[in-house]
Amino acid sequence: MNTKHLTVKELPVSERPYEKCEAYGPQSLSDAELLAVILRTGTKRLRAIDLAISVLNFSANNPGLKGLNYMTIKELTKIPGIGRVKAIQLICLTELTKRMSREIYKDKLKLTTPKSIADYYMQDLRHLSREQVLLLMLDSKNRFIKDMIMSSGSINTSIMPVREVLIQALKEEAVNIILVHNHPSGDPSPSSEDIRVTKRMKEAANLIGLTLMDHIIIGDNRYISLKEQGLI
Repeated sequence: MNTKHLTVKELPVSERPYEKCEAYGPQSLSDAELLAVILRTGTKRLRAIDLAISVLNFSANNPGLKGLNYMTIKELTKIPGIGRVKAIQLICLTELTKRMSREIYKDKLKLTTPKSIADYYMQDLRHLSREQVLLLMLDSKNRFIKDMIMSSGSINTSIMPVREVLIQALKEEAVNIILVHNHPSGDPSPSSEDIRVTKRMKEAANLIGLTLMDHIIIGDNRYISLKEQGLI
């Protein structure tokens, strides 16, 4: 049985991802072809395109490009042909796409608009396997001061550190604060605990002259604003 694979250079011109991209644009490339361009080389037995297909098929729960958001360097190196360097390249590619997404929404970010905040943080939070709580701090004119990760919880439960949130807000001389956290399930519907802790945070903030403007929960390309829902 002939198991010889054609190299990229041996492929017909119409099937070479570099030439195809140059002639028709990157949108003409399949997901595997795009990854093959990033990976550049395969192994003695696998072409770069075959290696890319292996990466896309590796995650049973999240096949395709989506799976890259969930994979670690250690997990990637379990794929035959993916060593330390290629794993780091793929992880960096994933991080780059998140940062590009943030830049796209950066100019549209309005801290008084739940949708713009959700859009800005969506790519950072929607694929996390654990809940993470972000604190956004604003001045008296709702100008952005700083954001900060306040806690990372277990797979299904975050720890909302009321005391630490308020201390950090005072330290940065914030006047208004917004909480943002994710639900790894993809469903942004607030739990009874989310609502309870949010009300507790709002009451504690009011006592020391801070205003909790909103608590936004991020799901998978969905969000819920507790303020819009009338829950705070």
